[in-house]
Amino acid sequence: MNELKNQKPTENNLNISEPGNLDENGKPELTPKISPVKAGLLGLAGGFFFYQIFGGLLTVLIFGLNLEKADANALRLITMAGQVLFILLPALIFSKIIYEDVTRVIRFRTAPWIEIALFTVGIIALTPVLQNYLYIQNYFLEQLAKQNGFIHMIKDSLDSLDKLVESSYGSLLKIHSAMDGAIVIAVVAITPAVCEEVMFRGFIQKSFELKYKPFLGALITAIFFGLYHFNPYAFLPLTILGFYLGYSAYKSNSILVPVVLHFINNLSAVVLFMVFGDSELEQSKAITSTELTPTLISLTYQIILFVLVLIGIQYYYRKKKRVTAALNQ
Repeated sequence: MNELKNQKPTENNLNISEPGNLDENGKPELTPKISPVKAGLLGLAGGFFFYQIFGGLLTVLIFGLNLEKADANALRLITMAGQVLFILLPALIFSKIIYEDVTRVIRFRTAPWIEIALFTVGIIALTPVLQNYLYIQNYFLEQLAKQNGFIHMIKDSLDSLDKLVESSYGSLLKIHSAMDGAIVIAVVAITPAVCEEVMFRGFIQKSFELKYKPFLGALITAIFFGLYHFNPYAFLPLTILGFYLGYSAYKSNSILVPVVLHFINNLSAVVLFMVFGDSELEQSKAITSTELTPTLISLTYQIILFVLVLIGIQYYYRKKKRVTAALNQ
């Protein structure tokens, strides 16, 4: 009896249950009520069906096929409402039902200003890379279309789809007053930045990260992000942009960072449209043969600059990790 009284308590004789798996922040891993892959696919299906298909049909029913004749502000408000109702709201509902912890799934947390600044420099460096790649891609596609009838037929189909996208987007961007400008920024820059990032870099990417490595989770999400926009010529640039946004979300663990980057990207498109007009919406624009070499050289320098920014971001996070580890010792 005395031996029992003097025995020191241990985990075994106290019958303490084993803690669950912990994430990198020392918190219990999220436990979805369905497979995280199914959860991610559910978010993708919701985004595609509810917004692009159901929302598109609803817009056609209200305004007809000729969107250029529709009231611009009414069309903008319908577009904004569609983003909120069919993208943002499902992302929040799915997160609550499947994961319960909405804050962690969506990554609702602030980020240090230095991280926002670093990733902003990255998006500024990445934008000309994507634009010049698009010009070069279209140049070679145009050359192939001249030599091959099948490719020419595909290019004609892509041109038709591109003109449809250009027409729909152009009707949203035309500004005649200061009020129009404010509404355009709200519809084209602010709303998509919040709604699409909460769905894609929040709910969908986090779901895939629970099953796959972060790199693959961000890549899968980025591919679907490119497909989601139904922009045939810009699919690869949009995918690369989506991957960079996913990278920023994972490294910062804050949805605020990709939201800011998405806003900057879309706002720059609005500003360019105001300055240069409809030509900025033509994703099928190609350079001439005399412009090919200078564009390739420029693209090379731009890629090097972007890689240097990425190295700087990686260095910052390695240093931050070392400082955090030292403080915890």
